[in-house]
Amino acid sequence: MSIELRGVTKRYGRGTAPLVIHGIDFTVPGGSLTTILGPSGCGKTTVLRMIAGLESPSGGQVLIEGRDVTLLSPAERNVSMVFQSYALFPHMSVLDNVRYGLDVSGVASAEAIRRAQAAMDGVGLAGFDARLPSELSGGQQQRVALARALVLQPRVLLFDEPLSNLDARLRRSMRDEIRALQQRLQLTVAYVTHDQSEALAVSDQIIVMEAGRIAQQGTPRSLYEQPASEFVARFMGEAVLFDGQATADGLVRLGSLHWQPRRPVQAGPVRVAVRPEAWRLARHDDGGLAGAVQKCAYLGGNQELTIDTALGAVFVIWPEPMPEWTHGQPVWLSLAGHGVSVLAR
Repeated sequence: MSIELRGVTKRYGRGTAPLVIHGIDFTVPGGSLTTILGPSGCGKTTVLRMIAGLESPSGGQVLIEGRDVTLLSPAERNVSMVFQSYALFPHMSVLDNVRYGLDVSGVASAEAIRRAQAAMDGVGLAGFDARLPSELSGGQQQRVALARALVLQPRVLLFDEPLSNLDARLRRSMRDEIRALQQRLQLTVAYVTHDQSEALAVSDQIIVMEAGRIAQQGTPRSLYEQPASEFVARFMGEAVLFDGQATADGLVRLGSLHWQPRRPVQAGPVRVAVRPEAWRLARHDDGGLAGAVQKCAYLGGNQELTIDTALGAVFVIWPEPMPEWTHGQPVWLSLAGHGVSVLAR
């Protein structure tokens, strides 16, 4: 079941009110997971709510499996949504929370219980029937919300920042579970988050939004390795941007460094986005960019360094705990063949 938005706009207030969503177009292919990614206030949750029918577009169309659902209510769309807050009924047991939508839909009690327990089994909640939400961990509450959505057997499943209330380790575990469940059941999923690593880990497609517009859309790899703008380069993982020069012979020069980009670049001024893992360090002069260590943080499996250079401050992730770098230590930097993007200026 695909989702398609055609020229969708949204404004709050009368016709003279400013648009918060500016005529966006995208498709979520059936059986895939598309993440709508962006900073707070960019409009990503508004887009999700328009797919769900909780908000009405000011213009354009929302289609599900080719059917125009723009004017239909949420109940007429066969769409389920998992909210950031989980929105569980605190006075109801886990089983009653999960079967609630079936009860409201008029499903017979025995069938509702059977389907609810099957949905709970599918998300690892077997035996939790009588528990109250207050007796569950955050991850378990998230599973209840997921089971409640799945029990309705929706054509489309929507997630609004589902992992933001969980700690880092549990977020990793739950994102993997959501992805595995989506792939196993071949669900069509639209997933909203502001967490780039979360988006990279679970998505078939990512749509990056900026100020109510689509800045870029594509696969996780294409957005990370080929950002179309400075905004996308900075938002899709950490990147520091520098002024560079593309030469007529196809090279790109950045200070004393030069290299052959993977894709042809028109000669002239360019912006070079360098991710922290792209830098290589040497303790002796090997013809690279000279610098001095200003900060170093030991993080167990790697180190984070800030290095003062003629280009300015450079942020480096050194992928090993050794050697130990010290403040003021001279280093020479060069660039690896990945993690560097050249943007037109």
